[in-house]
Amino acid sequence: MLQAFLHWMGYGLCHQLPERSFFGGGVQVPVCARDTGIYIGFLVSLAVIALVHRGSRPKEFPPTSTWIAIGLMIGSMALDGGTEYAGLRSTTNELRLITGLLAGFAIAAILAPMLNDELWRSAARERVLDTPWRLAIWLAAVPLCYVVVFWGLPLLGVIYAIVVAVAIVGTLTAVNLVIVCMLPMFERRAERFSDLWLALLIAAGLGFVEIQLSWLLRAGLVALAGNVGR
Repeated sequence: MLQAFLHWMGYGLCHQLPERSFFGGGVQVPVCARDTGIYIGFLVSLAVIALVHRGSRPKEFPPTSTWIAIGLMIGSMALDGGTEYAGLRSTTNELRLITGLLAGFAIAAILAPMLNDELWRSAARERVLDTPWRLAIWLAAVPLCYVVVFWGLPLLGVIYAIVVAVAIVGTLTAVNLVIVCMLPMFERRAERFSDLWLALLIAAGLGFVEIQLSWLLRAGLVALAGNVGR
C-alpha cells in the first residue's frame, strides 16, 4: 500500500525509472535521484535562509553575487541533464542528486523573498543572502545536505521514501503559498506561523490536487500513446 501511494505521488512528476532512483528498505522513493535533490534541496534551502537571516524575513531579491551563484547552480543541473538526454555523455545517480540539490537550493533562494513579501506583515526590506557570510553558509549547506541524503537517509529504511514524499508536498505547498497569499484575506496578514494555518492548509490541498492532475495527465498521455501505437 505504501509503495502504491508513493508511486502515485511521483507518477505525474517524474519518470520513476528504478535505475535512476534511490531505495530505502527496499522501497523506491517517489521520484528519481535528480528530483529527490530538487525537492529536499528546496526545503533545506528555505530553512537555511531563515536561519542565517534570524527571522528578519527579507523580501528583496538577492544581490548580484548571489544571482551568479544561483545561475551556476541551476546551470549545473541543466548541463548534466541536457548532455545526458542529448546522448553526449552518461551520468550517475550521485551527479543527478548533487545537481538536483544545487538547483533546489537555487530555486528556493528565488522564491524566499516572494514568500516573505506575500506572507508577512513585517517582512524586512533587505535582500536574501545579502552578505558574503550568509552566502557562504548557504553554499556550505549543499555538500552537507548531499552527505545526509546520499549516505544518511538510506540507513533509515522506508522512512527515506517517506521523507522524500514529505519534501514533495512541502515544496508544492511553499510554491502554492505565494499564490494563496495573493488573496486579500491572506496577503501580508501573518505575524507568526500560527497565523498561517488556513493558508497552509489550502496550499497543501492544492498540492495534492496538482499531484492528482499530473497523474491523470501522464496516464492519459500513456493511454493515448498506446492507442496510437496499435
